[in-house]
Amino acid sequence: MTNITINQRSYQLPSAPVVIVCIDGCEQEYINQAVQAGVAPFFKSLLSKGAVLSGDCVMPSFTNPNNLSIVTGAPPSVHGICGNYFYDTEQNAEVLMNDARYLRAPTVLAAMAEQGLKVAVVTAKDKLRALLGHQLKGICFSAEHADKASLEANGITDVLAQVGLPLPSVYSADLSEFVFAAGVMLMRSQRPDLMYLSTTDYVQHKHAPGTADANAFYAMMDRYLGQLDAMGAVIGITADHGMNAKTDALGRPQVAFLQDALDQALGHDSTRVLLPITDPYVVHHGALGSYATVYLKNGTTQQAVVDALKAIPEVEEVLDRATAAARFELPPDRIGDLVVLAHRLAVLGTSASKHDLSGLTVPLRSHGGLSEQAVPLLFNRPLKDIPARRLRNFDVLQLALNHTPVPAASAATQPHAALI
Repeated sequence: MTNITINQRSYQLPSAPVVIVCIDGCEQEYINQAVQAGVAPFFKSLLSKGAVLSGDCVMPSFTNPNNLSIVTGAPPSVHGICGNYFYDTEQNAEVLMNDARYLRAPTVLAAMAEQGLKVAVVTAKDKLRALLGHQLKGICFSAEHADKASLEANGITDVLAQVGLPLPSVYSADLSEFVFAAGVMLMRSQRPDLMYLSTTDYVQHKHAPGTADANAFYAMMDRYLGQLDAMGAVIGITADHGMNAKTDALGRPQVAFLQDALDQALGHDSTRVLLPITDPYVVHHGALGSYATVYLKNGTTQQAVVDALKAIPEVEEVLDRATAAARFELPPDRIGDLVVLAHRLAVLGTSASKHDLSGLTVPLRSHGGLSEQAVPLLFNRPLKDIPARRLRNFDVLQLALNHTPVPAASAATQPHAALI
């Protein structure tokens, strides 16, 4: 067998090691600025020897939906993961969507391993590990819990000793560096046929493109990617979402607290506002993003809620369930009656009393809306026969496996360049 079909997509089995990298929160300008600063020679080299494209992430532009789209090659309407957090009607509770039981489609990673290929996954935060490693017969661990990795649960042990770095703080750039260092270690010691590396957006939430800290972070990634490139890996790089400032001209957070506004306009217990960005790691964004869902309660009419939401200055769009599901390829049973999008410089909250912004030591930066959809699609090989359609971040696996020649070769930069 030379190829497999997963979720109605065909993938060639790799003939050289393939590494797929998801840089969390990678607004394209971060790479541009690092290249212009002269600290990212690997990224710069892609202009001459590889392929430099851009594509769109899935909506909402959050971590879990996009990582799962990348590894399934499909939108949330297929794999079912439409946020970090959702309202489970069966349990009548708001729950984290990080349990594999919420996944509705197989991953390309597990399917490749089933064919006898050596597959490895390293993710920054443990919230993604169970989903990315669903039914995977291979190596799968998080940098966050690298000290707890075992052969039985993760396919590897003694990770800290093998990587040669201490256990990183979950709120640090070190968490992402550990992912890359582990990837290089695995390539040297295991040489996986397919490896998936997923970082954290801690730095992007705190630092704008071109700042010293942001450039240092991308320089770090550049060094490790250069090592993987030198080891002969085919590398495909994308992001789960972009990142934008969410502040006014004075750097103050621009937040619309939807539950407070709806309670005031329509009465308490008329609606339930849910924020799919919510996860256990809220220090750097205060659980504030540019996408929210609203459930109607106690006979409240949809039009009344729509009118109240559209009166809020920070709100850009209000879509009903059917329209949002069709436009954004979402599972309709896992979103609210309404989907609300904020404009580029604003975020949405529930009630002011439920958001702790004390951890925000720098101006708020976040994601979730349409303005964070554009992400890089980068390859260290030239691409052949690029599909003539809208490219998505979840095309990265198919492009790396099906559209790159094995030997490195020079090629002209592809259209839609993300780097300048």
